[in-house]
Amino acid sequence: MMLRKTAEERRSEIVSAALRLSDAMGPDRLTTEAIAAEIGLSQPAIFRHFRTKQAIWQAVAETVADRMTAAWGGALGRPSGPVERVSDLVGAQLRLIEATPAIPAILFSRELHVENDALRARFLDLMRRFHRTIADEVLRAQKDGEMRDDLDPDDVAFLLIGLVQGLAVRWSLNRKGFALEAEGARLLAVQLALLRPSSTAGEDGS
Repeated sequence: MMLRKTAEERRSEIVSAALRLSDAMGPDRLTTEAIAAEIGLSQPAIFRHFRTKQAIWQAVAETVADRMTAAWGGALGRPSGPVERVSDLVGAQLRLIEATPAIPAILFSRELHVENDALRARFLDLMRRFHRTIADEVLRAQKDGEMRDDLDPDDVAFLLIGLVQGLAVRWSLNRKGFALEAEGARLLAVQLALLRPSSTAGEDGS
């Protein structure tokens, strides 16, 4: 006899389906009918768990936020220096995008930018937190003499986040045809080399 799923399990199933379909068909084409068909429910059953489509999107945003927070916490929790933590943060973000490929599509969707203010505000808050976290590590690296101190940590953080975002877009356009984390590590190494103090660069022969 098949056990009936709990309401929480159904809600999680609906959110997971929304993320899969956002990647497969695009966030702006996502419908409750498509979600229902994906998990074998009727459309009215979807609305028994989420009163509106906007509520589904809010749950999607909270799921992504939880995953990002856990990924960043893992990167910051390892015993390492600030430059290594920056690398770990970027790597964690790229691994998360590989595991949840709907994220780039959602970030550039009409749903996010035009139709759903709550969703936009939640993702904007996430990006601000990621920026602040990286900027704080950059400042520590500058104080430790591991990065150039003539640059604003906020600007450096924006450049590093831009690397992640640009790479995610290229990965999506290439139909995920290359290893995102590996390519990110390669490009990040180039970026970090340019951010080293000139004396440090001279010591290793660069």
